Amino acid sequence: MIWQFLGYHVQVSMTVRVLAIGCLATLPIVVAATGQTAGRTSAPPAAATPPSAQRALLDRYCVGCHNQRGKAAGLEPARKLTLDDLDIARIGEHADAWERVVRKLRAGMMPPAGSRRPDKATYDGFITWLENELDRNAMPYAPPPGLHRLNRTEYANVIRDVLDLDIEPGALLPSDDSTHGFDNMAGALGISSTLVEAYVSAAGRISRLAIGEPATPGLVVYRTPEDTSQDYHIEGLPFGTRGGMLVKHVFPSDGEYTLTVTPIFGDNMSPTGFGSVPCEKLEILVDGERVQLMDWQGSRRFGAPEANCGGANGQPASPSGQRGRGAAAGARPTEVPGGRRGGLLLTLRNEIPKMTVRLKTTAGAHMVGATFLQTNFAPLLDLDQHFMRDTLQTGPTPGFTFFPHVGTLRIEGPFNAVAAKDSTSRRRIFVCRPTAAVDETPCARKIIATLATRAFRHPASAAEVQSLVDFYTAGRKEGDFDHGIEMALARILADPRLIYRIEVEPAHVKAGQLYRLGDFELASRLSFFLWSTIPDEELLTLAGQGRLKDPAVLDRQVRRMLQDRRAEALAVNFAGQWLNLRGMQSVGPLPLVYPDFDDPLRQSMRREVELLFDSIVREDRSVVDLLTADYTFVNERLAKHYGIPNIYGSQFRRVTLGPDMDMRRGLVGKGAFLTTTSKPERTSPVTRGKWIMTNILGMSPPDPPPDVPALKPKAGDAAGNAKEPTMRQKMLDHRVRADCVQCHSLMDPIGFSLENFDGIGVWRTEDEGAAVDASGQLFDGTKIEGPAALRTWLAGYSDQFVELVAEKLLTYALGRGVEYQDMPLVRSIAHDAARKENRFSALVLAVARSKPFQMNMKSGEAPVPSHSVEDSRKGATSGASPRIHYRAAPLAPHRAGVRGGDPALAPHPASVRGGDPALSRPENRGRRLVVTSRQSAHTVH
Repeated sequence: MIWQFLGYHVQVSMTVRVLAIGCLATLPIVVAATGQTAGRTSAPPAAATPPSAQRALLDRYCVGCHNQRGKAAGLEPARKLTLDDLDIARIGEHADAWERVVRKLRAGMMPPAGSRRPDKATYDGFITWLENELDRNAMPYAPPPGLHRLNRTEYANVIRDVLDLDIEPGALLPSDDSTHGFDNMAGALGISSTLVEAYVSAAGRISRLAIGEPATPGLVVYRTPEDTSQDYHIEGLPFGTRGGMLVKHVFPSDGEYTLTVTPIFGDNMSPTGFGSVPCEKLEILVDGERVQLMDWQGSRRFGAPEANCGGANGQPASPSGQRGRGAAAGARPTEVPGGRRGGLLLTLRNEIPKMTVRLKTTAGAHMVGATFLQTNFAPLLDLDQHFMRDTLQTGPTPGFTFFPHVGTLRIEGPFNAVAAKDSTSRRRIFVCRPTAAVDETPCARKIIATLATRAFRHPASAAEVQSLVDFYTAGRKEGDFDHGIEMALARILADPRLIYRIEVEPAHVKAGQLYRLGDFELASRLSFFLWSTIPDEELLTLAGQGRLKDPAVLDRQVRRMLQDRRAEALAVNFAGQWLNLRGMQSVGPLPLVYPDFDDPLRQSMRREVELLFDSIVREDRSVVDLLTADYTFVNERLAKHYGIPNIYGSQFRRVTLGPDMDMRRGLVGKGAFLTTTSKPERTSPVTRGKWIMTNILGMSPPDPPPDVPALKPKAGDAAGNAKEPTMRQKMLDHRVRADCVQCHSLMDPIGFSLENFDGIGVWRTEDEGAAVDASGQLFDGTKIEGPAALRTWLAGYSDQFVELVAEKLLTYALGRGVEYQDMPLVRSIAHDAARKENRFSALVLAVARSKPFQMNMKSGEAPVPSHSVEDSRKGATSGASPRIHYRAAPLAPHRAGVRGGDPALAPHPASVRGGDPALSRPENRGRRLVVTSRQSAHTVH
């Protein structure tokens, strides 16, 4: 069956999918990928009949609930699984059911608490026997993940490593879907006409930015969060400063830019936003070098007399305030309008004060900061943290003085732009420069071949290079040498060989057989697994020599890669999704309930766990240390939140957790976990318990029924005229329903043991005036009280935790979900790691050595021949399949007064407004990309 739309030519079959995408090309590139095979090719010989004691054990302890009669009666245990109809002598025929049994038994969940159980030796012996039988009956299973597109994080990392250019992928590409807990799953990374257009547009914008062509003025606005973060030192800014913001901004070309700082402004935030502390000094910095030092006359905005700050209002405090990248000739900070006693609200709404500096700078990424010099005029008492910022009355608050707060940093330009002469990305691109016209094409060919080899993760063939040189030639005819390189670069950045991790089936392998990946394909799997980006020069060199498949070489490379700084991607992307650290960005504790929660605390909580995980990787520690580690990483903001004394500054440092901080050991004591598993206004024992069962024990409780009532707000009458009950009492009242008790008895005791932590992880001993009761009996009958006892109990399930980590790593590495056929491999990885003290490297090495990682299974239907990719590059196909073409069209003249900003050029904006200055060129060289096919035409600016 052929499916066609918007320039896509997709041949769909049961196990073979062929996607032809001629993105930005005159000829399509045919990519072959096989789908996942459904089952085993043949069954192994049946195992010898096990002792009758195994069957008797099941009949005595399990079949009473899990039987056909119970299923017919609609009983929940039997509806999920029946055991009386399974032949224990033929384990392999029902491996999916037996794997579920193993998982339940390993977690200690069956038989349920209160039911008869065999003694521990018998219990453990049965599990071991069952696992051995499953492993003995296992067949090789290595289905390919399917057509695997890079997610947008990986795409941004590729741009960084190919061009030495940081971009914000969220401003260029739509968000990626997630399955199995990760956003790098091939099955979820689809393609659409909208996404194709986004890649084409992104490629054009990035190439122009990397080359640094002159751009028309645009505006990018960065905003600070409206919380108390301005009262603290911002990491990366000079010591002795307070508040402000630091952003990494990519300037599109050489020229003049204006940097404008405005205070936090709003109907109800003016006192805190403008500040009432006089003579505050605002420092503007670029790359750590002072551009301007200004007086911030906060007190005058509310009718206070003008203070003598050593300089005129809004002017530099001293001549030394201008140095380094100083202001352009004649440019001075604008005067900040003062407030009036009468009509203050109207004045503030219509005359937003701002302070502006104009400077010259070069194209590329620069760190831009605006911050206040730390003064001792008013001590930091954190008094304003105990007010909800949005409910402050307009006007001064009697008895309080507030530090001024930066609200926005606006970067506008370039003015008088010229082509960039030097930047880090230009140095990465231009590996040669022509000295004469005759040298241009050979130099262009060298540049293109170098870029294509990096981007495509294999040596670019002569045909690939020539097709890109054609784009250079077209661009050179309309502009200069740099413009031709820009056109070729845009073509590379939207090429399917960059966007997809292409793995081609060999033609000589029979259907159902396993075959090894090529060395370059293996190099890509390794680098995207451990670094979330392309292979480096050493990996590509070994792949080119055919040595990467050698086990000793592979092991050395894995160990080297784990020590590389890029391995931090495991903490940010792998652990960030597995441990839900990304969820910190969206949590919103209510300010009235948790006034101390602000953005620096949010980011510090997330970073703490990332650094903890990264220490496990770099120090090659046991992964069980994630549960029990007696150390953590804190800065001043987080240490204050935890109650750890004598920690100063925004830099993170490693601290040992002594007996008084025992509750903070391991993941369950970390603020990130405790906050993301809470509600905005309270703790949630259910969510905390379910998270631990799912992400530590590997057991996910069933979803709640659809008609579950909300928790009662009060324990008293309908009007709520009673004392607020504790969370424990609310949950006990909620569990009266019979269909709720079964699951809550699994989750709630785990969550109750953490009730000493409030909704943002602050330690407490009381809840609603009553002493916290953190005791409970867990599903295996163990009685615990408090987080220390919970941590000890979890450490007793370290084997299950290591197996879970192995399963998560395998899922992340393969880009597909782990199925029951993979579980023998997961156990093998965990057992191998156990022999090596459960070190992180042992798990990663076992994954990298595994057959599913190094091999694929040939699909059962007729594959696309491996030479079809090369044939399509040469134009061998002559059918009428739709193709996407790339042609140039002149840009319409820009309307006067129209401004744009480019959020993609700003890697860390809190909020960005505006259009795209990087998309505009001088009129004599204006172009736009037009993507066309037989069905449609799309203009991509």
